[in-house]
Amino acid sequence: MNYIVHILTTLSIFGILSLSLDLLVGYAGLLALSHGAFFGIGAYATALLTKQGYWAGVAALAGMMIAAAISAFVALPSWRVRGVYLLIVSIAVQIVFTVVATNWSELTNGTAGIPGIPPVRLFGHALLGVPYMLFCLLILIGCAFVCWSLMRSPYGRALQAMRDDEIACEALGKNVAGMKISIFALSGALAAIAGSLYAHYITYVDPKSFDIELSILILLMVMVGGAGTLFGPLLGALALTLLPEVFKFIDLPPGSAAALRQLMYGFILILLMMFRPQGFIGIGLSHGHAQDRMGRP
Repeated sequence: MNYIVHILTTLSIFGILSLSLDLLVGYAGLLALSHGAFFGIGAYATALLTKQGYWAGVAALAGMMIAAAISAFVALPSWRVRGVYLLIVSIAVQIVFTVVATNWSELTNGTAGIPGIPPVRLFGHALLGVPYMLFCLLILIGCAFVCWSLMRSPYGRALQAMRDDEIACEALGKNVAGMKISIFALSGALAAIAGSLYAHYITYVDPKSFDIELSILILLMVMVGGAGTLFGPLLGALALTLLPEVFKFIDLPPGSAAALRQLMYGFILILLMMFRPQGFIGIGLSHGHAQDRMGRP
């Protein structure tokens, strides 16, 4: 039972993360590999503030505001660059976060991390186990509803128009720069919510938990499920969270079990990208549109 609760709690947290990145990659067409940093900002804000006695909601809100502000700053280069060039900028932000979290030991306690993060409390009761799983699931549903409503609003349609043809969108009078900043900020804030939930659940944060490998995993979840579909990234989060767990039940030689599991994991991803590059439920892109996503001038 505890194992199932752990899987479902983890799925809820990664579901929020994948949804937040899908807003950028799927709906706005902006490639980024810095979500691990915004996830970490939410986690560290929660760890630092709740240990000082602040309410969990206040800590989560602080993390969202900081992540949104930094994410909006990352959006500034997107006024002039996109595709691979914007991706490089986001990777730089991710690396800077990791370096700061590792070396600013007075604040983050460096590689030793911050232990003893208190759980979320509602009406005087600590949320642990099944109650916390349900709490995370409720937050996921709320985030999914906000994303769903937003992407079906005029703002969401304008984002998709910007993704499909930025020049034409600007020619129609849309504030492209403003849309990029706002969607980066919203995406970063949602990632910080997931980070806050993660900190309360694990009760410990350290820089290695939020490195570029995590950012790559989140992007994989979006692409495997299908970018620009909302439900697709949730399906990708489900698949990439459960797949390593399934491998644990395969009887493999003890000395090489870990390496063989990694090999099988990578092989399955390669096959998926070969035969279903648009993801499980994604819509196929035309050749020209695919070039635009990669930053064709």
